[in-house]
Formats: sequence, structure tokens, C-alpha cells
Amino acid sequence: MPFPSIRPLRQATSSLLLLLCALAHAQPAPSPAAANAPSTRPAGSAPVDGAASTPAAAPTAGDAALLSRDARRIYELSRDKLVQIRTLLRNAGTQASIGSGFFVSADGLIVTNFHVASQLALEPERYRGVYVTMDGQEGEVELLAFDVQRDLAVLRAKGRTAAAPVLSFRPTTDPLAQGERIYSLGNPLDIGFAVTEGTYNGLVKRSFYPRIFFGGALNPGMSGGPAVDDAGRVLGVNVAKRLDGEQVSFLIPAEFAQALVQRAANAQPITQAAHAEMTRQLMEHQQLLTDRFLKAPFREQRHGNYRLPVPDDALARCWGSGRDPAFPGLNLERTQCQADSDVVAGDFSTGAVRLSYEAYNAPTLGAARFARMYSQSFANERLPTRGNRHQTAAECTERFVDPGGVPLRAVVCLSAYRKLTGLYNMTVLAISVNQPTQGVLGRLDVQGIAFDNGMKLASHYLKAFRWEAAP
Repeated sequence: MPFPSIRPLRQATSSLLLLLCALAHAQPAPSPAAANAPSTRPAGSAPVDGAASTPAAAPTAGDAALLSRDARRIYELSRDKLVQIRTLLRNAGTQASIGSGFFVSADGLIVTNFHVASQLALEPERYRGVYVTMDGQEGEVELLAFDVQRDLAVLRAKGRTAAAPVLSFRPTTDPLAQGERIYSLGNPLDIGFAVTEGTYNGLVKRSFYPRIFFGGALNPGMSGGPAVDDAGRVLGVNVAKRLDGEQVSFLIPAEFAQALVQRAANAQPITQAAHAEMTRQLMEHQQLLTDRFLKAPFREQRHGNYRLPVPDDALARCWGSGRDPAFPGLNLERTQCQADSDVVAGDFSTGAVRLSYEAYNAPTLGAARFARMYSQSFANERLPTRGNRHQTAAECTERFVDPGGVPLRAVVCLSAYRKLTGLYNMTVLAISVNQPTQGVLGRLDVQGIAFDNGMKLASHYLKAFRWEAAP
């Protein structure tokens, strides 16, 4: 395609825009390499100073005092149950990342995000974890269980002699009401514990896993902290925010944290690299992803006589654009779709599904000029020809196929994950070859897919291209 792909940020649908993946790795320590690399986890907005957020409409003096009292009450009610989670290099003892967490059991179980504790899960020989309470007490933690799909982890505070003060969960039988007040707690940017006030705005539409839309501010370092109601009961866990908006943040519903706590209660500490367990969970994720895409028929998008497959609106957001002035004499239309199915797999994300199209119509160019331009667009597509520490270089197969709707030139590329055995990133490129001055170029990218399911999705995708001749 003649435009550069934007990766790993999402297309204009949801991530240029992207979710700040979990205020990710909370607050990683800077490094020379990171300073020169494009950031996939931006720092976000200005730090919270501990006061309640200012509402859009100026409250009366009485309202302001009430809001302030509520925030202070929640803060005082919760402060001794909150902890900061620090990941340290074992040899040097220097801080590698920070996040937040909270006690959920008297014997010292702590809930946080998986991305906060992922180094303990995947590189335990190199990293160790500690918790720090509000009053500065510090202790070692051990990882008991994690949920990659929901970005959750449960730790245990080691060596505690006194019972830990705990936050209780809001019962699932007490549903949240639209506009209900929420208080998010954590340690933003490592400048101190804070409480941020916001509202409940329902569940996020099209999110692959349920996420609460929190109308309030989250910042790096608050990852894994609790979000509580007026009674101080946990209703969610801080996880992400949108980079392209204000007061648009996301929480993991508390029910998933409760389920993981139950699983962790009798679990043995994870002391060896847990790639096998992470692979098992990602295999479940890709199976769910495959099933949903295969069961939901593609919608047809019309470009002249071409009919192109786009995901069902419940699965993905799609955006389009019309004529590009940079290409005179060419009618060029673009579509980009993204499923909100990413999951954190340590220091990178996987599980995304992206589709993009370009439809060309150039009746004044002539067949030879159009073919040259059209072939160059196909050749411009970027493929992972080089491996990295996570994946092998892609291996590609090219064929001319006619799946029944329109003859296509198709390329399928697979890149294997080095430590997640059986999972691949797949790219499918398809370009129509049935008209002299018209054509469509499509691309499907799927991350973290099993080989068999990748072939099913590729076939499902290619069969959905159609051409309808004029009557």
C-alpha cells in the first residue's frame, strides 16, 4: 500500500488512540535504548496530586466540600490496604518498574496487574518483587497466579507476622448504576499515593473482554490499584487509559480478580519462568478469537463492483477515507479495522486482529500505468522479514488463487514466537487480478494464533472477497 502502516499503535479506530496498555509496566526505568525507540507505552497526562478531580461544572461551596470529604473518607478508609509493587533487578537491586496493588486477604494476598508482575513471571532469575505500604514498610512478594487475558496477577507478601488489612469486594449482586461515583487509588508516577474521583459509564463497547469505562484520570504507576465505590468496596482494578482523550480510562471488573484470588489461595509460588502457563492462556485466547470471527459472518463493504469483507460491528471498529490528493487520476478509498482483543504478554502485546483495504479505480491511467502503480503498492507492504528476541523471521508463501468470488494474488506469512511454542503472527495479503484499471488490496494481520486456526482464518478471509459484474 502507498501509505505506511502504523504499528504497534492501532489504526484510527482505537489506538493511535490506543489504550495505554495498562499504564504499562507501570513506570519503567528509562534506558538509552528506550530513549531512541518509538514508545508504545506513553506516559500519559499530568500526575494526580491526591485531590479529587474537578467536575466539568463548577460545584457550589457546599458541593465542593462534600466531594472533598468523600474523597478524603475513601482515602483514609483505604490507605493502609494499598501497596506499591516494585520490580527490582536481583543483582543490582535497582528499580526496574513500579505499579500499585491492594491487600485482599489477611494472610497477605495482593491483587495487581499482570503487566506489573510479568517480569516476576517470565524472568524470575533476574528480577524480584517487593511491596511498600503507605507508611513505608517494605517486604518481599512472591507470585502465585496470573491471568494474561484480563491482565491480573495475585502476589503474596512474604514473612508477614500480623494480619494484613484488606479491602472487600463489592458483591456481583449489587450492580453499578450509570453515573455512580468511583474512586481510583494508586501511586501515580511514583510521587505518592493518590485518590482520583470519577464515574461509572458502563462497559466498553466492542471490548473483547469486559472492561469498565471509568470517567476519571489514571496515570502510569496506578496500574493494579483498586477502584472502589462510596462504601470502599472494590469494584474494579486500574488497567488502562486512552491516549487521545481526557478522563477516558478503563478498569477490570472485580469479579475476575475475585476468581483469580480463589485460584491463588492454595497455589504454590511461581519460581521458574512461566512461559508454558502463559502459552496455555494465550492458546485459550486465540481459540476464543478464532471462534468469534468464524461464527460472525463478515459484512460486505462495497467498492464499485468489489465486495470486501469487514468484521461484524460487534467485533471491531472500522474507519475509512476517500480520494487521496497525492494520487491524481486515481480514485483511492481506504478502510482500516481493528478488534480490541490485545493482551499483554510481558513486555509486548499480542492477540490483535487488524484488517485494512485499498480500493483502486483509475479509468484514465491505462492498463500498463495502472499495473505498474498497483504492483508497487503490493510490493510496498511491510512484512516481518527479520526476527527479534520474541519472534522468528517470517516465512511466506505466494500463490494465485480463485476462492470463488474473485481471482486473487495472495501471500501468507507466518512468524513463530520463540518462547510461546505453537503461537504465530500471521499476515495475509491479497490483491485482485481480474480488472485492467481497477483493483483491491487487502491485508489481514493476526497476532498470537495457532497454525491450524491461522489457516482457517486465512481461508475464511480470502473466500469472502467477491466481484459483482454490472447487470
